[in-house]
Amino acid sequence: MSKKENNNSYKPDWAPQENSDGFAVKIVKAGDQKASAPRHSFKPKKLTTDELTEGVLQNNRTILGKAITLIESSSPKHRPEALELLNRLLPRSGNSLRIGITGVPGAGKSTLIESLGFMLAESGHKVAVLAVDPSSSHSKGSILGDKTRMEKLASHPNCFIRPSPSGGTLGGVTKKTRETIIICEAAGYDITLIETVGVGQSEYAVRSMVDFFLLVLIAGAGDELQGIKKGIMEIADCVVINKADGDNMKRARVAMAETRNALHYIYRENTFWNPPVHLTSAISGSGVHELWQIANDYKKSAQESGYFDNARKKQNEEWVKFLLNDMLTDHFYRNPEIKQMYDSLKPGIFEGKILPTEAAEKLFGFYTGMLNDSR
Repeated sequence: MSKKENNNSYKPDWAPQENSDGFAVKIVKAGDQKASAPRHSFKPKKLTTDELTEGVLQNNRTILGKAITLIESSSPKHRPEALELLNRLLPRSGNSLRIGITGVPGAGKSTLIESLGFMLAESGHKVAVLAVDPSSSHSKGSILGDKTRMEKLASHPNCFIRPSPSGGTLGGVTKKTRETIIICEAAGYDITLIETVGVGQSEYAVRSMVDFFLLVLIAGAGDELQGIKKGIMEIADCVVINKADGDNMKRARVAMAETRNALHYIYRENTFWNPPVHLTSAISGSGVHELWQIANDYKKSAQESGYFDNARKKQNEEWVKFLLNDMLTDHFYRNPEIKQMYDSLKPGIFEGKILPTEAAEKLFGFYTGMLNDSR
């Protein structure tokens, strides 16, 4: 074999003998660094707080997403910048109707949100959808990806959808849902729809951050769901029986009558409003326009009674309590001495030699002692 043939032995049979300019693909030896173009790593520019603020106020979708990513970050080094951004945007917030939407599994929450959101966007409203997905217990990331389930709404120019993992937070909301609402309102969105995981009585956490709370049910879901309904109906401002179409219409009407009857025996904190039970079909759009009218009627009644403003004040108080609990928990578990003591107690807990109550009291006593010593 000639030297030339040996040098070309790495070429495939279909390659020409010479690498001419007329050939679309240049054949080189694997690992031939000289023939490879230099690689340049691309690092996205870090936006300043001024740039983030301006981008959000101008409703720049890309910057809006980056701003939310910043405030969702659990890294302590990001908190000062996130707080500065929120302080700048806070005066431009508070001007949207915040609607929380929960319901039993399979009730069609996402489809109903898409139908309602698209109708509102088409009528000129700017709609922000905070679709909170259940989290993977391993990665803490979103499982369902609501943006892929609302393709029609996601493509509308008047709509912004932000799917976020719940991180296992009770209430089916992320720890930063309240801050995300502020950012979306500052960007000019006048309606905020918050879809939750739907996990039962912990949905009280959602009620503490929205103006109008919607419970979505379906006919014939089974008796095993009755406990969930009882736990949430007392805080629901409207109950929707979804999928009321076709052969299911008769069952939906029966479910509506049963739900109305049940609501008569449930204690309500406010006395200005009797929660209606409403039939909808998210697929056909039937009843969706009327559902929006119910939300508007509620807002008007709540404002006239003074309940609306008082509820917003309570929401801020609940927000402070929530953040304090979160900060204290984080401070406790991040402490290396607490971790060391906890690890030393684990064997005794696992073997049944130490009561969990006793272990908790020891850990808490040690923690409070550390706080007193640091004064």
